[in-house]
Amino acid sequence: MTTIDHQRLTGYASGGGCASKIPPGELEEVVGRLAALASPAPRAELLIGLDTGDDAAVVRLPGAADGLAAVATADFFTPVVDDPYDWGRIAAANALSDVYAVGGRPLVAVNLLAWPRDTLPFELAREVLRGGLHVATEAGCLVGGGHSVDDVEPKYGMAVTGVADPDLLLRNDRGRPGMPLTLTKPLGVGVLNNRHKATGEVFEHAVETMAELNRAACAAALDAGAVCATDVTGFGLLGHLYKLARASGVTAVLDSAAVPYLHGARGSARAGYVSGGTRRNLDWVAPHTDFGAADEVTRLLLADAQTSGGLLVAGEIPGAPVIGKLVPAGEHAIVVR
Repeated sequence: MTTIDHQRLTGYASGGGCASKIPPGELEEVVGRLAALASPAPRAELLIGLDTGDDAAVVRLPGAADGLAAVATADFFTPVVDDPYDWGRIAAANALSDVYAVGGRPLVAVNLLAWPRDTLPFELAREVLRGGLHVATEAGCLVGGGHSVDDVEPKYGMAVTGVADPDLLLRNDRGRPGMPLTLTKPLGVGVLNNRHKATGEVFEHAVETMAELNRAACAAALDAGAVCATDVTGFGLLGHLYKLARASGVTAVLDSAAVPYLHGARGSARAGYVSGGTRRNLDWVAPHTDFGAADEVTRLLLADAQTSGGLLVAGEIPGAPVIGKLVPAGEHAIVVR
């Protein structure tokens, strides 16, 4: 962690991390229209695209060495923590996660940087980029430059290209009844980040969770023979689970008592440190969810807008909790018990 001139980066952002995403309902309305217009390039086969709102685009190129497919994604956001180096680490891990979420391996990334150069020292931007480079290097991913713009809000992330075996992809539309659901990181970074922004309190365990790569989780899922997964980011566990259940034509039964949370998350939610993004997530999934006896705090935590969350895998992963299962489609896409 670094501290330079006591700058509070989160104070320069209207949102924070993946909680600043465009609401899922609005986004789907726009992207759905594009999907109808999209057509595959003549020399490529689009294996994963716009249809199910999956985590990355995957393209099989005829004649490619070893029959591998190319994976492409991009992700960036406003500061989620005040420390610039940690923000860089988190943003890089979050961007790389989309490659792991489809069963891929990142190869090369380029930086995406927006910076208010008249109000924030550029040495802080250097620390952000250094954090991103550290995590990309840990992932074995090269960083080859990038693009920057002068902006009123600081933003950082990466566009990442990777490779995957087209026969071993993890997709969000391959869930089947009887599959267990495993979550590889605890929930709660959204409320802890919101509390950090409001109070300046630092939650190191949340920072380290967000900076942790999903590389091992991806490998474990593939080793277990999983074919269905997604990562849990800005739309919260419920939002990403809803997309998986809808794409797969199943109902997801969620055991709320089995879902892991970071220390302090429940207390922070109870104290009101809940982002607007989380409330929008809950509003979006509520018509498709039977919440049973779940109280409001539990509902909010299940919808908590995560930044660089774990993988949600339809299958069992050693060392990670099973939080539910998929069953034949019923009245609701999600049932909370």
